[in-house]
Amino acid sequence: METKDFGHLHTHSHYSLLEALPSPKALVARAKEQGATSLALTDNGALYGAVEFYKACQAEEIKPIIGLDAYVAVDRMTDRRPAIDKKSFRLTLIAFNDAGYKNLLKISTAGFMEGFYYKPRVDHDFLREHSEGLIALTGAAGGEIPEALLQNDPEKAKKILTTYQEIFGKENVYLELVHHPDYPRQVEAN
Repeated sequence: METKDFGHLHTHSHYSLLEALPSPKALVARAKEQGATSLALTDNGALYGAVEFYKACQAEEIKPIIGLDAYVAVDRMTDRRPAIDKKSFRLTLIAFNDAGYKNLLKISTAGFMEGFYYKPRVDHDFLREHSEGLIALTGAAGGEIPEALLQNDPEKAKKILTTYQEIFGKENVYLELVHHPDYPRQVEAN
């Protein structure tokens, strides 16, 4: 596969505090060097870099893909139970049209304004109400499905996948695979 046929769909900038160093402009410049024609920005819980990223992509003639690496609450986004609700799961959301972009704005805002507890969280019900125009990637190592698989619970993983397919539509949910050799946990072979 040529580089131009490949676009990174889960990319963080320095707006993902303590997880990435490059600015949106630097990410776009590197993608241009590699011959990419598209690139996504999916920072953690917020869209702080979206405008800067969009402008940088336009200047370099790269298709901008706006997304969000959302935090999904264990139960309800308004729950604030010590030792339970500090945990959240990751879900990468990508807008594929204007309605999706508007829903990303709503999800990010609600995560901070209504769901904030250690992180800006949303829940399945909120996602269900704001799923139009969005593609969901199952969230790499921090997602609900990978977590269930790491706990050797494939039935739970299937149930969560079905839930996301009901929320976003079967055609709009993709299992996210990430080569992450420094991830500390190992899955035991059955």
